[in-house]
Amino acid sequence: MRAPITSKGAQRLRAELEELKSVKRPAVIHAIAEARAHGDLKENAEYHAAREQQGFIEGRIKQLEGELSHAQVIDVSSLNAGSRVVFGATVQLADVETDEEKTYQIVGDLEADIKQGLIAISSPVARALIGKHEGDSVTIEAPGGTREYEIIGVRYEG
Repeated sequence: MRAPITSKGAQRLRAELEELKSVKRPAVIHAIAEARAHGDLKENAEYHAAREQQGFIEGRIKQLEGELSHAQVIDVSSLNAGSRVVFGATVQLADVETDEEKTYQIVGDLEADIKQGLIAISSPVARALIGKHEGDSVTIEAPGGTREYEIIGVRYEG
């Protein structure tokens, strides 16, 4: 099965891939050449650090290329699920006890970033929300215990 990813997430990953290939890869190749020019490679810390950095860059390039080639890009703005929560939805929740509000977008595993409010479709929170509608209450098992939320908004934006 192809992993879902939003078009915005795919764009971010492609930009990172382009940066790695056109900026970081050439910079590390230059650093390796410069370190080589300093002579003895056995005790050359700059050389070993640059080689290690090159390994990380090449590994990330391979990872991104693989993920992007197997991803199914979904244009969230074209989804028409109404008030139902499906992949790509931006969901506004209110904690039933504290009235604290949180907003999450359900995205592919590749692009999840909790700091930006992007939660993976495979996460417990997303799994609890999928299929529910605006106005529904949902119980979520969180590390700090069970929390109950009300879905106060569902929207789909690119």
